[in-house]
Amino acid sequence: MEINQAEFITSMAEYGPFEGKGLPQIAVVGRSNVGKSTLINRLCRRNKLARTSATPGKTRLINIFLLNGAFHLVDLPGYGFAKVDKREKERWGQMMQHYFTSQAELRHVLCLVDIRHEPTADDITMNRFLREMGIPFSVIATKADKISRGARSKNLAPICRALLVQPWEVICFSGEDGTGREELLQRMEEVLRETAKDDGTETEAAAEWNRTAGEE
Repeated sequence: MEINQAEFITSMAEYGPFEGKGLPQIAVVGRSNVGKSTLINRLCRRNKLARTSATPGKTRLINIFLLNGAFHLVDLPGYGFAKVDKREKERWGQMMQHYFTSQAELRHVLCLVDIRHEPTADDITMNRFLREMGIPFSVIATKADKISRGARSKNLAPICRALLVQPWEVICFSGEDGTGREELLQRMEEVLRETAKDDGTETEAAAEWNRTAGEE
């Protein structure tokens, strides 16, 4: 399975209607500077599709991307940036709460954590929130190229304990060398196939996605 088409649709300060809304969604969430934009660019093989920044807290909008004409990838603002003032943090919290509770298209969440560090309190809070809401998610351990292959298992242990997942459920990912890209694409394909089956419906775009995926 491959992403053959990737298009930026819109940015919004508050989640609401946008062109093409209604397709399945997969959201990307994580703390500031965890590598969300880098992951999106690597997945789509587009260096500048999602804007990256060396400054944490840069992205404060919800960014919508259309992939293969079949589903939307939703890049949510990073959390946990200490220099953001209290009012901005409250706005972020309200934005995220509204997104996760007000729309029906969300099918899965990619929860990004830095493989070099234990999950933060904000990571754990997000994990707990998704579980309480019954929203399916996958943990993606980013920046895997920054440590050796041998060290990955050791670093995954505290992540798994904190987020209550098993090591084989976590995808180690690197936007630099492409580690985990195929595994993540497969996970996303499984999500889209399963949700289409559960819904009992399939849009023309989703049908094209499934046809193309089967040829890979």
